[in-house]
Amino acid sequence: MSLDVLTQKSLSVFSAVGGWRTVAEGVASRALFLVAYLLTGQVSASALIAIGGVLVFAVVRMCTDRKFWQPAVGLAVVGVSVLLAGSTGQAADFYLITVLTQAGAGVVFGVSMLVRWPVIGLAMGLVTGTARGERLAWQADRRQRRRYQLCTAVFLAKFGIATAFLLPLYSAGKVIPLGIVATLLGGAPAAGACVYLSWRILRRGTDMAVG
Repeated sequence: MSLDVLTQKSLSVFSAVGGWRTVAEGVASRALFLVAYLLTGQVSASALIAIGGVLVFAVVRMCTDRKFWQPAVGLAVVGVSVLLAGSTGQAADFYLITVLTQAGAGVVFGVSMLVRWPVIGLAMGLVTGTARGERLAWQADRRQRRRYQLCTAVFLAKFGIATAFLLPLYSAGKVIPLGIVATLLGGAPAAGACVYLSWRILRRGTDMAVG
C-alpha cells in the first residue's frame, strides 16, 4: 500500500474522531482552567469556567457538525477533572487525569514493544486492513515491524518525558507549571510532533522499498 493511500486513510480516521477541532478543544479546556485560576485564584470558580467553556464547545459542535459522541467524550473528561479539583479543593487535581493517562499510556506502549506487538503497528493495521489477516500482515515483515517499533518508541519517549515532568509537579502542587506542561507535553503539541516523526519514519521506509 502506498504512503499516499495510507495517509488518506489515516486522515479519514482522524477526521472521524473529531479532527483538529477536537484537538483544539482539548488544549483549550486545559488552558482555560489555568488562565481562570491565574485570574481568580479560586479552584471552584476556575473549574466552573472550564466546564462552561467546554459546554459551549460541545453545543457549538452539536449544532454545526451534528456530531454528539465527540463533544460528549470531551465534556465527560473535563467533567471528571472538574469534579476531582472541586472535591479536593486542589487545583492540581484538575490535571490528575492527564498525569494518569500519560503514565498509563507509557506502560502500554512499553509493554507492546517488549512483546513485539507495537501499538502503532496495531493501530495502522486497523487503518489499512479490512480483514483480520491484512491487519496483522505487517508482523511477517521484519522491516515494517521494526519501523512500527521505532514509531511506538517515539510515542513512548513522549509519554516518559511527560510523566517525568508531570508527576513531581503534581506531587508538589505546582499548578502553573503543571498546567503548562499538561497542555504542551500531555496534549496536542507533543502528540502532533510524534505523529509527524512517525509519518517521516514510515515515509522513509516506503521510499527505501520503492528505491
